[in-house]
Amino acid sequence: MKNEALFTAVPHLPNLMETADHIDIKTVSGDVSLREFIAGMISYSPGWVKFLYGVRWFFVRLLGMKQEGLPQELTMQPEDVSFVTGEPAAFFSVKMAKEDKYWFAGITESHLTAHLGVIVEPGQPNRFHVLTIVHYNRWTGPVYFNVIRPFHHLVVGQMMKAGVRQSLRLQET
Repeated sequence: MKNEALFTAVPHLPNLMETADHIDIKTVSGDVSLREFIAGMISYSPGWVKFLYGVRWFFVRLLGMKQEGLPQELTMQPEDVSFVTGEPAAFFSVKMAKEDKYWFAGITESHLTAHLGVIVEPGQPNRFHVLTIVHYNRWTGPVYFNVIRPFHHLVVGQMMKAGVRQSLRLQET
């Protein structure tokens, strides 16, 4: 794996990745801090993503699961990003984080456990490695994830673009 030292420097990450059913790593560069990047990613909520959550509501019902409403639109500022384990981060909770190094949040549902993580590689500009790590909890996990996988790649890619655009929003205010 390229830049393996970055990934092994995060506590528990090698074990989390070793037991995963799916791992996705995407990288983007930008002149923003880790806090700014995460705030921009989490705040990304265009209408088409809200529409996908509406479609998800019907789909999970077909699999015998439930969805607790639609995620609320959240505008997060960099100072609102928590690095405290257990604190909320949108519909995730912070699992492990270190200022200016990495940030991982996760959610456990009946069908799967998902982690969204960001590791920053300092530079001019910074490089952000965004990880999605999925563990299936029951048979509905792979069914669900394989159906949403194409949308997952699209959504995460757009979230990353929103994260690096955070510096433009900060300059406008």
